[in-house]
Amino acid sequence: MDNRISKQNYYLDIADTVLKRSTCLRRKYGAIIVRNDEIISTGYNGAPRGRRNCSDLGGCMREKLHIPSGERYELCRSVHAEANAIISASRRDMIGATIYLVGRDARTNELLHDAMSCSMCKRQIINAGIDRVVIRVDESSYRTIPVNDWIESDDSIFITDETDPA
Repeated sequence: MDNRISKQNYYLDIADTVLKRSTCLRRKYGAIIVRNDEIISTGYNGAPRGRRNCSDLGGCMREKLHIPSGERYELCRSVHAEANAIISASRRDMIGATIYLVGRDARTNELLHDAMSCSMCKRQIINAGIDRVVIRVDESSYRTIPVNDWIESDDSIFITDETDPA
């Protein structure tokens, strides 16, 4: 009998290692993009290249302003893990790929059981041509999201003729 871990958990373990490079003081994320059983790129959340990280500055602006998780990303210094992985890859290599994502609390190192890509990262994943997102739920289980679900159930903000104030 084969006692090896599943391919999904193998790639999630690698994403979990990647997140150890994260410089965020709130949440650490690691992402890897895989196509045809080959790692295309990796990414973790941290300030853009050459800029100082929150960990170097000793504080987080969003925390200082008491901004809840998932809100006001424009005030965050970090580039998200998914975005960094996408930036580091060629679109032709990402078409049909899977992105694996793991998140941990920066203070406790506990796994984020409700980890999910933000709306901006969802848009980037869609445009990159990635087919599936696999997110770690606990040490051995995960959930798989077909990216097409994000396309078909578009939850982005839009204005219709009925709500147009003009």
